[in-house]
Amino acid sequence: MLKIAYHPIYNHPLRAGHRFPMEKYDLLPQQLLIEGTCTDTNFFEPEIPNNKHFFSVHDANYFFDLLNITLDQSAARKIGFPLSEVLIDREMIIADGTMKASEFALQHGVAMNIAGGTHHAFSNRGEAFCMLNDQAIAAKYLQRKGLVKKVLIVDLDVHQGNGTAEIFRADSSVFTFSMHGKSNYPFKKEKSDLDIALENEVTDVFYLQILKDVLPRLIQQEKPDFIFYLCGVDVLETDKLGKLSLTIEGCKERDRYVLQTCFDNEIPVMCSMGGGYSKEINTIVTAHANTFRVAQEVYF
Repeated sequence: MLKIAYHPIYNHPLRAGHRFPMEKYDLLPQQLLIEGTCTDTNFFEPEIPNNKHFFSVHDANYFFDLLNITLDQSAARKIGFPLSEVLIDREMIIADGTMKASEFALQHGVAMNIAGGTHHAFSNRGEAFCMLNDQAIAAKYLQRKGLVKKVLIVDLDVHQGNGTAEIFRADSSVFTFSMHGKSNYPFKKEKSDLDIALENEVTDVFYLQILKDVLPRLIQQEKPDFIFYLCGVDVLETDKLGKLSLTIEGCKERDRYVLQTCFDNEIPVMCSMGGGYSKEINTIVTAHANTFRVAQEVYF
């Protein structure tokens, strides 16, 4: 069964008076239920986890400054919104959703988090609406429990996973792969284990050709026990913050290829949804829903 982390707090606005695109976190599960892709039994509700899970990834001083909302103004500005207790709770709950979904993926082959993909969170600071790096936290969670040894992070959000790259730059047990827009945020890139920086307006054929060339080679080379997939839909040509030109069908084929490759190689995969900022909310929901539809088709 496909297990999906969802909590109502996901839809909490990042800024007062600004709900878009946060409403996607409620609209997406509603769409999946209405169309019959999922039922209520597919969803589970994460909670605030024990603080200890964050310390394998994040500096303790940074974490407690975040928790107590005592970050200095400069550090808070880089995160991008006024900090509050509910927003910190939201970030912790997202991380718990990814940790628990990763265990479900070990059982069922695949699992999802409606939110997550907070790849701009560094070990000692946050950036761009990311405070705690959910997939990094979950990767170390699985390793600490002795459930996996080698992890591959496949980050196909349009923005480079700079925080993830920094966290694991000296950790050979986690291989970081980011394929992203060359001229997009962050303008100062970190060094992942493998970065593929794409020129503006790359279309479906070229994008998929690169992915289909690289991913099998990485799996053969690294032999991961587990894959974390960050499947942001900000690669779409309609996205306001991206500079690539994928169609919805191209984005769906991207997801199908990644998930089918994981399935064929018998490697469990956990998916965090990442970004999506198209002008029309229906475009965002459709593109994200395709990831869940493909997962059901490939695995179940």
